Amino acid sequence: MKILVLFAHPVETSFNAGLHRTIVERLAAADHAVDDCDLYAEDFDPRLTRAERLGYHDPRGPDDAVAPYVERLRNAEALVLSFPVWNYGYPAILKGFFDRVFLPGVSFKLVDGKVRPTLHNISKLAAITTYGGSRFRAVLMGDPPRRIVKRMLRATIKPGASVSYQAHYSMNVSTEQTRKAFMAKVAARMDQF
Repeated sequence: MKILVLFAHPVETSFNAGLHRTIVERLAAADHAVDDCDLYAEDFDPRLTRAERLGYHDPRGPDDAVAPYVERLRNAEALVLSFPVWNYGYPAILKGFFDRVFLPGVSFKLVDGKVRPTLHNISKLAAITTYGGSRFRAVLMGDPPRRIVKRMLRATIKPGASVSYQAHYSMNVSTEQTRKAFMAKVAARMDQF
């Protein structure tokens, strides 16, 4: 299976970077074709430009700044997101990827004013993430990252696609033991992906 891994963390020595390496290694070991998109390493610009916003509903061409990312998304059969939750949301670079790449004509089309999902090439979606705070605090705040993955992204991809969300909460007080246990859980999930 062709899997696009979107990774969003700026520190190569972080626990999130370790999760990312595990994800890529396990998927590759299972003979998947992995397109590893490290947004920071690729210096992805998350800022939606004025021209992009003004032309948001216009068809984009091969000279568009995000055309290579659109192509990678369209070529994928599965999508794995690897990111930390910061301030109850996605890192800006990942949010910017959604804003700039999940475009009309790419992830959806408008038909008679209604949104019709078009990312039916994606038949599996997984999110692997960490939260500084507890699950209780995330729920209290509405847990936007989980809701976006489990609702919005699920609605954008192939109907009936497999969607999973794995989170390590309370990173601010985590221990080596809790991090190892979560890493093992992620490795097992990627082995079965």
